[in-house]
Amino acid sequence: MNVSDSERIAAFLEEHNFSLVNDIKEADLVVFNTCGIKQTAENRAYSMINNLRKEKKQNIQIVMTGCLANRSDVQKRMKSKVELFTEIKNFEKDFLCHPELVSGSCSSKISELNLGIPDQVRNDIIVNRDYLSIIPKHTNNFQAFVPVMTGCNNFCAYCVVPNARGREISRPAEEIIGEIKDLIAKGYKSITLLGQNVNSYTSSVHKVRKVHKENMEEINFSKLLKKINSISGKFWISFVSSHPKDMSDELIETVVKCKKVCEWIHLPVQAGDDEILRKMNRQYTQKHYLQQIKKIKAAFKKYKPQCQFSISSDIIVGFPGETKKQFLESAAVMEKSKFDMVFFGQYSPRPGTKAFQMKDNVSQKEKFRRENFLNEVLKKTAFANNKKYINKTFEVLIEKEKGGYYFGKTRTQKNVRIISNKKGLVGRFTKVLIIKANIWNLEGSIK
Repeated sequence: MNVSDSERIAAFLEEHNFSLVNDIKEADLVVFNTCGIKQTAENRAYSMINNLRKEKKQNIQIVMTGCLANRSDVQKRMKSKVELFTEIKNFEKDFLCHPELVSGSCSSKISELNLGIPDQVRNDIIVNRDYLSIIPKHTNNFQAFVPVMTGCNNFCAYCVVPNARGREISRPAEEIIGEIKDLIAKGYKSITLLGQNVNSYTSSVHKVRKVHKENMEEINFSKLLKKINSISGKFWISFVSSHPKDMSDELIETVVKCKKVCEWIHLPVQAGDDEILRKMNRQYTQKHYLQQIKKIKAAFKKYKPQCQFSISSDIIVGFPGETKKQFLESAAVMEKSKFDMVFFGQYSPRPGTKAFQMKDNVSQKEKFRRENFLNEVLKKTAFANNKKYINKTFEVLIEKEKGGYYFGKTRTQKNVRIISNKKGLVGRFTKVLIIKANIWNLEGSIK
């Protein structure tokens, strides 16, 4: 989501006579689009800003947006280093209300843009424009992130998103479909739908049934996927991130039946113990989660018996009060689910969250130990799953060429290193014979 937001920021700034530079030292304006999910990400932002202030000329302008921007403690800590703190949804309005951010000729160009438009009218236009409607400046020409919603209503005890991004807001289906149609017309091959809780998407569209009669059609995420799947052209559809409580039977069936939707589902479990899940406010139990995994696997085997599929997840270790026995329930979920990939996070207290009031009583050493323990479990299931690909041919989207190899991904999000002497394959679908399986990736050759 931060990549997607940054693409929109870049597009907005180019509209206002800025141009991107390759070297940060050449910049007059630097925008830090921050993540506040983990303390490590937060610390990295502080370090980069402090180093930039030390190394760069004093008249550089710094803007902080993203998850850290509206936290009072961050603003107090960085007020002497940052000219503007703004939430991503307010970036356009706040930026244009601070012309002092721009120096030299750019400042006069900003002023010229404002001439002849009364302040109140200009501000009304800015306030009413949703930042997600800005056409982004994409970072490559064959893969695109498309947000379908932003914000979250779940208030998980450890998570800053509801405070940082606000409540859930779904984009109009027509706007999403229009953006994707434009991308496909330009030759894009991979579309990733984004949302903090993507499968809680809901919107309405006007639907005309008879002359002079019109009603509203409710669009949930399943129906949105079907509409995108019906767009003509050859492309892949994937999405992140889903909440288990919103992974309905309808959605599972839609994912499996839609030909353009990739055979990959990311379903964060976060913890395996019911008491920890309750304290996290995750609104499901281990039993419910494992039933969802069982349904997903059964659907793939029923409707796509010849296809490989993959399931990935997120797990937090060392949540406040998590005992060693409770931690082992996370390992049990992993062993039963046989994940292809898991993204681990060591719990770190986030200001403004409910868990911030809880005692962080699992030591850093123990958090490392638990993460490493789960990583060993993952290695076994990931390697076993990858072995199923050997001596089979899969379609791979080639992402880059480096050191005499091509690198790409399968529809199941498997990374593949490819031997080939062919030229010009980046950004193209290619048939690849898998000749070797490793723990974290596959190796293949062009057929």
